[in-house]
Amino acid sequence: MSCAAAWSPPSSAIGRNPGRRGGRRRTCCSSSSAVRPRAAAAAAGQQGEGGGAGEAPRLVLHDSLDAAGVATAHARAAREGFAAQVGRLTRVNAGTSIAISRGADLARAALCVAAEDDSLVSHSSVPLPVDAFIARLDDLSTGFCAGGNFPPSRAPPEVFFDYLDRYLYVHKVLTCRSGSALMLALIYSEILKTVRIYGLLDFDAEIFFPTDLNSLPRGYDRQKSKFGDEPHIMTSKSLLVEILKTLKATFWPFQFNQSSSLFLNAVAANHHGPGTLGDNQTRSHGNISAIEMAAAKAAQHRLMRGVWTNVRFGDMRRALAACERLILLQHDPHELRDYAALLYHCGYYEECLHYLSSYQTAMAGQSLSNRLEILEDEAVDTLRARVTLILAEDGWSSRRPAASYWTKNSEPW
Repeated sequence: MSCAAAWSPPSSAIGRNPGRRGGRRRTCCSSSSAVRPRAAAAAAGQQGEGGGAGEAPRLVLHDSLDAAGVATAHARAAREGFAAQVGRLTRVNAGTSIAISRGADLARAALCVAAEDDSLVSHSSVPLPVDAFIARLDDLSTGFCAGGNFPPSRAPPEVFFDYLDRYLYVHKVLTCRSGSALMLALIYSEILKTVRIYGLLDFDAEIFFPTDLNSLPRGYDRQKSKFGDEPHIMTSKSLLVEILKTLKATFWPFQFNQSSSLFLNAVAANHHGPGTLGDNQTRSHGNISAIEMAAAKAAQHRLMRGVWTNVRFGDMRRALAACERLILLQHDPHELRDYAALLYHCGYYEECLHYLSSYQTAMAGQSLSNRLEILEDEAVDTLRARVTLILAEDGWSSRRPAASYWTKNSEPW
């Protein structure tokens, strides 16, 4: 599905239905302080109450941009808003279906992600109007319950969902007849929650999330679910994870080998050029083809100059942001490894080494099941050895990466 389902915010704030979300919502967040992960063990995926013994290194994106003179107030505020919603995901409600969606406000969390990414590339003095988009979403949800959009009283579940699908996919959202299945599922869940709040839902509704590119999320009566439906149920946490993994893959700066993994592409780019601090030492390229060499150099040039016109060439800022938010979700220790690969290219070697170590600690004792995992494991060892050698060099600490990586030319215009 090629284009996201669009929400157009109104020109002014729209009043909320008090029954929808308990009155006026808070802004995306109330603080602009840096968001830091929990202890290394927690960041490695050990989700639960409390943290570990020692604090992990900071998440570097916002601080590095600050050091380069790039304003990050709006990005920090959006990140705080996202982290606040993540903090409401307990073990129980994180695994709850989005059709019920207890704990975190998924719509606000997703919009805080959009607000941060917008701030990172636009540098607008005005933040993305999260509350206006929320109001639009509230109006969309309550609109289904009004007028002739809602099914007759006591209609069977099949009729209810026919009305809802027609309202959502024909009359409202899919104006271009395509959209992001993740965003459509989120909107679908918001409408169901509104109907439930009004007391108009008298059966156990569930959302079937499609795994192909041509289907749409659809509702069904959970009491009539079939064997095999369970993998198609999207939970609160899995929805946020899939949104962030999609953004991470979209903005990953090293995509020259689509058959490989994102991590292996980032490590392989180490052999194509310096990639971090702007020096021009010569490297051995082995059997790398001329086309691959040219593509790698072009990608590096675009990254250093911050060219943002086409996401096919990567976007280091938004790739880092996606990785950092995945770490906050404590989803998968592989996110620590992937984040470390980006930190290496930005010149944050100490932090890179720490996240590589945290990843290896989290993965200790786990067997490798296929050739790709073996290659990735070898690449982790190679990257760690490279970083260790860099840190052992005299005077490395005087070459701070922030000012050299986010150059004065790294603006999106």
